[in-house]
Amino acid sequence: MFRYHPDLLAAPVPRYTSYPTAAQFGEDVGAADLAQRLDTISADARLSLYVHIPYCHDICWYCGCNTGAATRPRRLSAYVDALEREMALVSARLGGRGRVTHVAFGGGSPNSLPLIDWVRLNHQLLLCFDASAAAMAVELDPRRIDRAWIDAMAKVGVTRVNLGVQTFATHVQQRIGRVQPAETVAMAVGALARARIQVGFDLMYGLPGQSEADLAQTLEDSIRLSPSRIALFGYAHMPRLLPRQRRIDTTELPGVEQRFAMAKLGHAMLTAAGYQAIGFDHFALPDDPLAVAAASGRLRRNFQGFTEDDSDALIGMGASAISQFPDLIVQNEKNAGAYREALSDHRLPAARGVRRSADDQRRGALIERLLCDGRAACGDLAEPALLDRFERIGLLRREGNELMLQPGAAPYARSIAACFDAYLRPAETRFSVAV
Repeated sequence: MFRYHPDLLAAPVPRYTSYPTAAQFGEDVGAADLAQRLDTISADARLSLYVHIPYCHDICWYCGCNTGAATRPRRLSAYVDALEREMALVSARLGGRGRVTHVAFGGGSPNSLPLIDWVRLNHQLLLCFDASAAAMAVELDPRRIDRAWIDAMAKVGVTRVNLGVQTFATHVQQRIGRVQPAETVAMAVGALARARIQVGFDLMYGLPGQSEADLAQTLEDSIRLSPSRIALFGYAHMPRLLPRQRRIDTTELPGVEQRFAMAKLGHAMLTAAGYQAIGFDHFALPDDPLAVAAASGRLRRNFQGFTEDDSDALIGMGASAISQFPDLIVQNEKNAGAYREALSDHRLPAARGVRRSADDQRRGALIERLLCDGRAACGDLAEPALLDRFERIGLLRREGNELMLQPGAAPYARSIAACFDAYLRPAETRFSVAV
């Protein structure tokens, strides 16, 4: 189904979890902009909350997240104190307006916190926001899940857990600093299923020392465990921006052609097993809310990837967390110390971002619909010279102002979307390869 066109995959492109992307964030946007936007949230607005825990017990070498080692209990406790203060500040700005429909805990690993602190944060959420009926998702390290965590999540009302699996191949795990026996993951999946919590897997291809056979075995093992959704990401090796990746041997990384073959293999195996392809890197069983949203044209894309969350505004809390509104994107202080300091002074910790112009919003909507639905109305934004090469080889079809991705276009979706990116430079180095 997928044909390899190396010239179309040569240029690095963003993942487009926002538009403009984080590369356009500046320090002229900050706390005052966020405060003003929170003040104007309407009473009936649907809100999504993201809570970031930037800690892990073990730091994986491949990871591109903002996270540090969870080795100092007092530091973790101080961070939770700061998060509680941020929730209170945001709640005071909202003044009871808005209805929370989704809550997501991400990281890092939220279960790097002591369980009692995670429960504290959930209690604060209920005190500060109308979130009692919200769907709740938590990203977890499967090596740190026990009965107490599962019982607590069930009582709090967690509806879905995402497990960072990445690969089941032991020799690949050793090359990325994340060794976790398959039996550990299987036990976590079984316990979560008994608690009636849906499970998703994060898997990766393009890892050091990883072969197509390694990926195939990981996919077979994953399919056997039957998570309701799977995200299959291509590893992005950017050691200049992420020093921890310097521990990875670049000579063992698969090349672009092999990465393409892995993406093709993943799509073939997962769809054959009954998963529906969602966007360019997600897969979901037909009854999963992600698949239901895709089938009904309600699929969205934000900083958490493809999502069924169609809220009017996303409010991020925690160090480096990002809030997104139609005309504003704003990010909190990345450094946990600076984040805590701002909240000690009773200040919102927003530090950088971008105001979205009318043109930004039009382009952002086009890119989102193209990536989510495989089609979009381009209006006067189309640049035929950039799109012609995709159309000539059958990856794209145009009917008037309507653009339609064709079968086999998924690996090139980001490259096609990049044709509408007014900020992307020809010699871009801040983004990963397109597949």
